[in-house]
Amino acid sequence: MTILEAVIQGVIQGATEFLPVSSSGHLSISQHMFGIELPGILFDVMLHLGTLIAVVFVYRQLVWRLIKEFGLLCADLARGRFHWKEMSDDRRLMFMLIIGLLPLFLLFFPIPGTDMKVKDLSEQLASDSSIVAEGLALLATSLLLFLGIHANQVTCSARRAQDGHGKRVPPKGRRRFETLDAVIVGITQCLAAIFPGLSRSGSTMSVGLMRGINQQAALDYSFVLGIPSIAAAALVSLKDVGTAGESIGIAPLAAGVITAAVVGFLAIKLLKWIVTTNKLHIFAIYALLAGAAVTVIGIVEHTTGTNLFTGMPL
Repeated sequence: MTILEAVIQGVIQGATEFLPVSSSGHLSISQHMFGIELPGILFDVMLHLGTLIAVVFVYRQLVWRLIKEFGLLCADLARGRFHWKEMSDDRRLMFMLIIGLLPLFLLFFPIPGTDMKVKDLSEQLASDSSIVAEGLALLATSLLLFLGIHANQVTCSARRAQDGHGKRVPPKGRRRFETLDAVIVGITQCLAAIFPGLSRSGSTMSVGLMRGINQQAALDYSFVLGIPSIAAAALVSLKDVGTAGESIGIAPLAAGVITAAVVGFLAIKLLKWIVTTNKLHIFAIYALLAGAAVTVIGIVEHTTGTNLFTGMPL
């Protein structure tokens, strides 16, 4: 892999990790288009590490508050002063994040009749010669986004409140996550980790909206929930550094990580603006069109047995 190819992959990763259109799906599709074959998933994980840097920087104040709250929680538990019904907002959010992460352990369950675990399906789907799965997953992302947008509209129009001037204004939904909300969002994140093309941020945010959560609260929860998930994936893949890292090269790895971090930071800022201006439907339409195109191309490639972009046999 050249440095230019790594930078292009970094741009794709940084933009699509936080924009609700699936980074893993776009990386898989772009590697298919350019004929890039990578040993293992190390490069993809390193690009995710770049976007991890971006989201931690943007949410650094909240992350620091949660770290301090964890220390205070440990002290309260040691002194017997912990009370579930008397938690602060930060402590409650911390517990909801922990609950939302628990479904990820399902990824380590073995698949009956094989020597694979559930998480191995993701690498298998991303590294095969077909892009049909990515196309179908993008269509699923589009469906979830449309459902989330509709649910948010229903939430805002269901009942109206009065502002300080007596003018009736639509509510913005719940800001606090409940246990069931966190579990459902966590299961959705687990599914997004399996299928390349199913956007993690898009699907988890959409499910939050379907649960009646405020748009900004659903977005923030989705981003912060991704921090430990991405970090854990990077740690698990460190064992690949000795083999895959040497074949890719240090310079392309570094270029990809830096590019993903910078572009990821800009993408977070863009999505925050898009959510506040109610333009989320743009991504739902994009995922629909991209998913349909990729699915059709994948079916044609299966029929002809040839990669339409590189001319190489599948």
